[in-house]
Amino acid sequence: MSDKNVLRLGLPKGSLQEATFEKMAKAGWHIQTSSRSYTPHVDDDELDVRLFRAQEISRYVEHGYLDCGLTGYDWICENRSNVKEIGEFCFSKVSSRPARWVLAVPEESPIQTVKDLQGKRIATEVVNLTKDYLAKNGVTAEVEFSWGATEVKARELVDAIVDVTETGSSLRAARLKIIDTLLESTPRLIVNHDSWKDDWKRQKINTIVMMLNGALAAERKVGLKLNVERKNLDKLLAGLPALKNPTIAELSLPGWVAVETIIDESAVRELIPQLKNAGGEGIIEYPLNKIVF
Repeated sequence: MSDKNVLRLGLPKGSLQEATFEKMAKAGWHIQTSSRSYTPHVDDDELDVRLFRAQEISRYVEHGYLDCGLTGYDWICENRSNVKEIGEFCFSKVSSRPARWVLAVPEESPIQTVKDLQGKRIATEVVNLTKDYLAKNGVTAEVEFSWGATEVKARELVDAIVDVTETGSSLRAARLKIIDTLLESTPRLIVNHDSWKDDWKRQKINTIVMMLNGALAAERKVGLKLNVERKNLDKLLAGLPALKNPTIAELSLPGWVAVETIIDESAVRELIPQLKNAGGEGIIEYPLNKIVF
């Protein structure tokens, strides 16, 4: 197989790895790796997967070592990478909420707003993002790079920190208060401009985006099938939420129809008793793998 028919894809190693592998599997690509491997196996000969820290992927895509990669919007901004964003995917290591980079200080700190940081010291892993934020607010402060455990430094070493959070629990545990949000970040699929010009690679990338979006759209939704007498159909449909219009099919039994729809999983526990009371029978709930619009 020629190099032209292989797409080199970068995926994040570390905190996002497990969630990314799970989403890729739902999309149709099963990836296997050992704890120390940077070249995992994927069940697609047209893909060459490499694992890197999310912080590095946008640079490797921009410079052409990778055709495309999945990384956080935060690291694209931090690296100021000149890449093309193809897809946004709302998932993270904990939830489907975006990760937030926030400005935080100790609960007892007199600092109330970003303006109070004039002449102060800030520790963070996103130095460029923080400097841009301070410049936007007309504040001059010292920004130093933090290698980790940033929340611990807020009381003894610096006046404030800029750190990433999904739920805010680790900041609360460290008795820190959030002053402001600098950036909300979700995973993005990015591609370098040369690879995007290649027809085969562009089609392959678009396929990955479509299947990932389909897998994510199917999460927290289920399919429902049931039978109902036609005379009760209008009553049943009146209380039936649907992705679009439900599918209605005639059954071999005269006077009966089959109804099929897609609903939010959280609605099932309330809906099934209502459907039963409206004359629904043989109600089946089933999981969904993908919804492609």
